Amino acid sequence: MEPDPHLAYRIEAFRDYLVFDRGVAERTVQAYCGDLLRLSAFLRSRGRLDPGEVDHEDLRAYLFHLKDLGRAPTTLRRTLSSIRSYFTFLLEEGEVEADPSERLESPRSWRRLPTVLSPEEAGRLVEAVSLDTPVHWRDRAILELLYATGIRVSELTSLKITDVEPDERLITVMGKGSRQRVVPFGGPAAETLRRYVKQVRPGLDQGLSEGFLFLNRKGTPLSRMSVWTIVRGAADASGIEKRVSPHTLRHSFATHLLEGGADLVVVQELLGHADISTTQIYTHLDRSYIQDVHRTFHPRR
Repeated sequence: MEPDPHLAYRIEAFRDYLVFDRGVAERTVQAYCGDLLRLSAFLRSRGRLDPGEVDHEDLRAYLFHLKDLGRAPTTLRRTLSSIRSYFTFLLEEGEVEADPSERLESPRSWRRLPTVLSPEEAGRLVEAVSLDTPVHWRDRAILELLYATGIRVSELTSLKITDVEPDERLITVMGKGSRQRVVPFGGPAAETLRRYVKQVRPGLDQGLSEGFLFLNRKGTPLSRMSVWTIVRGAADASGIEKRVSPHTLRHSFATHLLEGGADLVVVQELLGHADISTTQIYTHLDRSYIQDVHRTFHPRR
């Protein structure tokens, strides 16, 4: 029996990534997943039964195939964006070792940098949770931890209470491909975690927590959708007009470290990337910052 493309190509997992990690609009999610279904059918016709077998020439052939069918330039651009987002997802998941879409030719204008918060906006976001809600310290701890560590939303919801050491300011994260890493965090995140664990979590735990750190009001582990809702609610309350998702906090974490002078290899380790090329894609430095560095340090500025 021919394998289900949804399973072999992890299209449903890609859909979850777009919705919960990237906060992509539903219409775009549907378009991207439709693009991937059509791509997977084309690739399977070439004998590529899973994405790990796909190379640059396969993807190039598919784009030329669409062009031969008379697809509009806007469709081609969106398809290319879908493919690139898909292989970024697979790299982060550890499903592929290299990105075959990396060398696909396209106009520069097709590339869009991910949304990044300024340090001031990040501060406003984590402080925007209403004090009136009984789970204030839970929601605040989630926001603080996402920004302080750059962990993925799936990693956050998988944390056990034993994975966190507030006094040492360390968390142990099980990342993609079962790669474990230890990530430090600062004082504000440590303080909110202590308050949550001591003041809020005991009231939520009804014996159904299975040891998970973050719980919902029913006492069961918090879902990725709930985390996405918490982040969006804080963004709305803070007055930030950018489209903010858990992925935005991950990207902001890495960008702010690099802007502060952190080594790219260290950021790679903190993010849990197997390949440094993924980190380079994931953590852009904006043009104004690069210009500031040049003006500050070049002897003939």
